[in-house]
Amino acid sequence: MKFTIPDNEIELSAVRSAGAGGQNVNKVSSAIHLRFDVAASSLPGGVKARLLGMKDQRLTRDGVVVIKAQQHRSQDMNRQEALDRLHALIESAAHVPKLRRPTKPTRASKRRRLEGKIRRGRIKQLRGKVNPES
Repeated sequence: MKFTIPDNEIELSAVRSAGAGGQNVNKVSSAIHLRFDVAASSLPGGVKARLLGMKDQRLTRDGVVVIKAQQHRSQDMNRQEALDRLHALIESAAHVPKLRRPTKPTRASKRRRLEGKIRRGRIKQLRGKVNPES
């Protein structure tokens, strides 16, 4: 499913990138911090619940998704990268996992399992010491 998130629900701020880059990294704020409050968003309830239940390091205790994009030198490209990552995260939360219905083993599979155990036991019996008397 595709979700459109209104711009007023996403908070974008430009910050300085970390790491190597010389003078450019010291004077240009090209990295983007994206903050998205899941609880206050307009997402459907099920998607919100799955998103808040995810064990993701980008999700704070308050239920805010924080994404830092600093891959590119351009602020616009980093903004697009952060938005793409947010959309990917929401898409993964929108996927409803298929419920597993527990099944019982069939009679034939039980029989095959027991026959295999008996066969293995006989092989192990043959490993015993040989009686020289008989």
